[in-house]
Amino acid sequence: MKIASSPRFLTRELLFLSFPIMISNLLQVLYNTVDAFYLGKIGKEAISAPSITMNISNFIIIFGAAFSVSGTTMISQAFGNDSHNRKRLDLLASQVLLVNICLSILITLIGYFSSETLMQLMKVPEGLTYTYTRSYMQITFLTMPFFFLDLSLRSIYQGIGDSVTPLYVQCVAVIINVILDPILIFGFHGIPRLEVFGAAMATFIARTISGSISLILLLKMNKGIKISLRLMKPHGRTLSLMTKIGLPAAIGQSISALGFAVIQGAVNTFGPVVIASMGVGNRIQSLFHMPTQGISQGVSILAGKKLGNDEPREAQKVVNTGLLLIGSTISIGMSLVMIFGKWVIIFFVNDPHVIAEGTKMFYFTAPSVIVFSLFTVIMGAFQSGGKTRSMMIMNIIRLWGLRVPMVYLLPALFSLGSSGIYIAMLTSNFVVTICALILFSKGTWKVNLIKEKPLSVSSVHKS
Repeated sequence: MKIASSPRFLTRELLFLSFPIMISNLLQVLYNTVDAFYLGKIGKEAISAPSITMNISNFIIIFGAAFSVSGTTMISQAFGNDSHNRKRLDLLASQVLLVNICLSILITLIGYFSSETLMQLMKVPEGLTYTYTRSYMQITFLTMPFFFLDLSLRSIYQGIGDSVTPLYVQCVAVIINVILDPILIFGFHGIPRLEVFGAAMATFIARTISGSISLILLLKMNKGIKISLRLMKPHGRTLSLMTKIGLPAAIGQSISALGFAVIQGAVNTFGPVVIASMGVGNRIQSLFHMPTQGISQGVSILAGKKLGNDEPREAQKVVNTGLLLIGSTISIGMSLVMIFGKWVIIFFVNDPHVIAEGTKMFYFTAPSVIVFSLFTVIMGAFQSGGKTRSMMIMNIIRLWGLRVPMVYLLPALFSLGSSGIYIAMLTSNFVVTICALILFSKGTWKVNLIKEKPLSVSSVHKS
């Protein structure tokens, strides 16, 4: 007989899973910020290199990340269904690694050899900016195989409920990058000054080491799952389900990334004051998005285990707990931002025009962040049941169906000025969250993938 979990136990279990993911997200921000910090000492051309590269590489690697998340969903359900079924778990882990290796090679080749074409499409200025960016971008793409080994470790370990080990590995990468950046950028005791090339090499070395550690941990796992070269032979049913879950998520995320680029174009038409205000607003939203994303991923993993164990009511409790946690904490946080928004702006930019614009902006974006946080947790519920097609549709509607048209139409047709942008953000998040809550309440996300499409491993073991 299955025993219902108490709210306190579920909260503790969810936080245990989510907190390391939150720290991991924070470390990723630090990882990307360190290069920019040191390169900023060289000049505006040098600091442009990681910013431009990040926009392009994130758009490309988003497919790999989505497939890793699909692997987490499948493993968490299989682990919840029967944590002692080593054959099924070994197969899933091996197939996740296979997919990530293949994707990393493809992305490395495409990114490295098309870097100049991508830079031209991004209209990167000629001169030092172009030279620096090309060097940084090409080396960044060469790190992709190691980066995807990290993704594989994260996907597989989180699927079985261990979000701490991937955090340790990421800490190693961040520490190495922080140490090597100033040494390779500015030179040190006989080591030549390499500037942007040095920053790229620091990233390369850090990712090579962390990726190697990830591979060793995957091959010598003592977590109840073991990667097998024999099981890395393509398994049609597993890859089919992984594609069914991962492809819609990848499409939705990439189309969303493109939508944000279009919205930024509209923001740019209002001039430097609005651009600076939105820049501060985005940083604040990113800061609050870290715990939200952590809880969302924790919900996805824990609810996935409950669904795999055929406990839809327990899965519902997990999501409700996540919504309560995020709803309460983000509401308090954003209320403080609304009250002390002026001082938040001053911390970043002490300009009276930007302060006035930013203070106005927070009255719209603060409630928008609260609503979007609830939406993000609900997306974790849909992810737990592999319902990524619904996620894709809702994300496309949020940006392309609502926000992009409103960002251009509200300021032009109703003379709302920059307020039209903030209203568009709040409205699009509010409408799509209501739709998500309605769809969520119907319970269609509570899918046991093990029952719906059981994974046979007999054919693999006979080969």
